[in-house]
Amino acid sequence: MQRLYLKTENQFRLKQFILGIGGRKRNHSTAKKPSWLMPITHGFHVVEHHVINDDFNDSDFDSVVIQREQIDETELWYFGIFDALIGDGIIKYMQSHFFDKKLTESHMRRKTKEALKRAYLTAKAKIREANKSEETCRIGSTSVMVINGEKLVIANLGDYGTVLCKHGIAQQITGMHKKSAKINWFQGLFSGTKNSTGSELVVGVDRIDSDTDFLILASNGIWEVMKNQEAVNLIRHIEDPQEAAECLANEALSRMSKSNISCLIIRFD
Repeated sequence: MQRLYLKTENQFRLKQFILGIGGRKRNHSTAKKPSWLMPITHGFHVVEHHVINDDFNDSDFDSVVIQREQIDETELWYFGIFDALIGDGIIKYMQSHFFDKKLTESHMRRKTKEALKRAYLTAKAKIREANKSEETCRIGSTSVMVINGEKLVIANLGDYGTVLCKHGIAQQITGMHKKSAKINWFQGLFSGTKNSTGSELVVGVDRIDSDTDFLILASNGIWEVMKNQEAVNLIRHIEDPQEAAECLANEALSRMSKSNISCLIIRFD
């Protein structure tokens, strides 16, 4: 079952939640925004019931989270794809320790990276404790905070990852190909994803500029069958991010991906 988090039951409170079903441009808020805020559009797609496994059920599929906050002249978008095992833990931590904390502009700008890192580490520790051994459970997630359409704070766990497209060129920000040597970093930008040796967390920061086209957040089901540049080439000319997300997911499905297929496209127009 595809799950998108919003104010349902008592899961958590979203103060200024905006859901972009379809990802097309729309008036996100009746409040007047500063003219310098970069328009952001988004679309997502989760392929369901393609994994043939007797142990799978509806609750095993990925979750997609989209949330927007605005305080004075600071705008924050929170996007994420989470596997079923770790999703609830990260989301609940972010709500109780970040979004529900009467944010100020300075808090929103300074604490995003720390909050995101702590959310992942806390949720991961609870899973490890519950399973006694990290080797028995492979977990994955990728999430991004976009601040004022200028700054990216990104967290990748396991084989879930984020690719940034600038002028049609795929740029790996953090995660799947994390290497120290420059040659390995270069190869990582244009090679297919290899299975990680564990569920390592990588948190990083990047900038959005006039060359930035879009971001791809995707699960391991995308990256195990597609190189970063392949994914960018496939959707770079599709202006509608919802259409782009569906195209990318369906391509991974056609390539017989064996893992969860989920993707979220964020365009900066």
